[in-house]
Amino acid sequence: MANEDRKDFNDMLHDNKDMPKFQTITDQKSIEKYGGSRMYFAPPIYYDKVMKRIPYGKVITVGKIREYFAKLNGADFTEPITAGIFVSIAAWASYQRTDDETPYWRTLKANGELNEKYPNGIEAQKEKLEAEGHTIVQKGRKNIRYYVKDYEKVLFDLK
Repeated sequence: MANEDRKDFNDMLHDNKDMPKFQTITDQKSIEKYGGSRMYFAPPIYYDKVMKRIPYGKVITVGKIREYFAKLNGADFTEPITAGIFVSIAAWASYQRTDDETPYWRTLKANGELNEKYPNGIEAQKEKLEAEGHTIVQKGRKNIRYYVKDYEKVLFDLK
């Protein structure tokens, strides 16, 4: 995101944008990719509430949150683009608040990857995760990415 210092992410967090809602998709490739046609859209505050549940020493992926919302709401899948955006909004909203922190650094991208779009980037997320006992590994030579080692072993089960 750009111009984070000029945006009120807590306003964005509480703007439900007519969500939650469902949409039926008809594109065959998307239906095959996501395993169905019933797509769910969760508002930003829902992501924040789930992210607050992740305890110290545990992590979750955006994909696991999306699966949880889909299952909870009888959908085939949760829309992936807004999910990524709303997780970032929750992170920045927490960063802008003086209290009621959301431990956003515990929410990872696919395969346990750190999220460069969080406040202060990869370095800050890496620091917070290492402080909780996680090992961060670097992968790649040109396109360097960072991951929580063996993140599957410390995934939080949303049930």
